[in-house]
Amino acid sequence: MQFDFFNDNQSVSLRNDVILALEQGDTATAQQAWQILKADFPQDDCLNSLQVLIQALAQRSPEPFADHTALHQARQHLQDQIEPAARRNLGISAAATWLRARWQELAERATALAYHPEHKNAHTAPLWLQAGQWQAAADAVARIESWRRIPAPLAWMLHARLALQGLQPNWGLLAELAWLSPGRLELVLSQQPDPLLQPLQARFGQTFEGAGDATDLAWFPAWVLTERPNLASHLAQAQAGLHLAPEQAMRLMLELLGLEHQGRHHDVIERRKTLRGLHASLYAAYMASR
Repeated sequence: MQFDFFNDNQSVSLRNDVILALEQGDTATAQQAWQILKADFPQDDCLNSLQVLIQALAQRSPEPFADHTALHQARQHLQDQIEPAARRNLGISAAATWLRARWQELAERATALAYHPEHKNAHTAPLWLQAGQWQAAADAVARIESWRRIPAPLAWMLHARLALQGLQPNWGLLAELAWLSPGRLELVLSQQPDPLLQPLQARFGQTFEGAGDATDLAWFPAWVLTERPNLASHLAQAQAGLHLAPEQAMRLMLELLGLEHQGRHHDVIERRKTLRGLHASLYAAYMASR
């Protein structure tokens, strides 16, 4: 047993030599330490995954990606091979730091690639998000023509701005994404949790009677006004979309709040009828506070 204990300690020490060199970005030292580990412990179950990380450093290049396909392949390799190996060997926290540098390298190489609808994620903006470089991501989205009308870039911009500015100045952008792509909004909110938004989301999920899936989030901006009418001025900043029912509902809620403030009871009654026709559960939430 003492011999096994010594071997275990020795293999851990040799692995740590590899890991330290990886964390320092020293490819040559990492490879040398890996060779020693392999020679002394050829059955070590970390050998393959450590080699994946060494190769990730060795294959770094400043060369721009030739096309979207090349970027897609590099991104998939990072997600499918490098990320799991990093988490296994470096630990969650150290791996996150190390991986952000890898994402940044890809983002820098993808800068010249224009956004293309057929290659939605093959763009520099989501890579900057993965790297935690929020301003770089926002700047990259801003260079996409009509980004505010396209689900993917709109989601990237909301993600970046939530990190940079917080929720309050971005309610309008949130509403636009809710109407355009509620599924993408769900993903953004899961990646950028906000202390104000989390309880609202939870209550919405518990009380709103809709389809029971992500599409319900299209109604979230209108519903928020039933709980937090003080957010009206922020949600009013949302640009006009396709004017589908969820957007109509939020615009109507804004109008109702204004009419109530003015004491125009007759007009309020008429608008309430319209709201009831748009969505019964939203109407019930509105009336519950009246």
